[in-house]
Amino acid sequence: MSRQGAKNWYIIDGYLPYKGKVEGDIFEGHEAVMILNCQSEDAEVRMDIFYEEREPDRDISILVKAERVKCIRMDHPEEIGGIRLERQLQYSLRFRSDKDVIVQYGRMDIAQPNLAYIGMIGYSE
Repeated sequence: MSRQGAKNWYIIDGYLPYKGKVEGDIFEGHEAVMILNCQSEDAEVRMDIFYEEREPDRDISILVKAERVKCIRMDHPEEIGGIRLERQLQYSLRFRSDKDVIVQYGRMDIAQPNLAYIGMIGYSE
């Protein structure tokens, strides 16, 4: 069977956008990380958050059940070990997993009327 993911992932461009909502719509500025575990066993993932002007927050535990996806909103402290990220402040993420997983990142930026959603796969090794 071919490899299905990697154990180490990096998302460099973290920047929690303006929160406001699009008038008359459900869209809200946010960032999210999706972790896919295609393995037949649960994956224990550790997330580290790196900042430009302060020490990192390390070893935030994330359990991704076997053959499941886990979506983590970066503006929900209860989903990221109680860490409250400041909006419009640059940060980067490192994920270390005991099983091969796939990590994808997305940002909903509503700072302009057209709004924008970007999704990207991080760097893995």
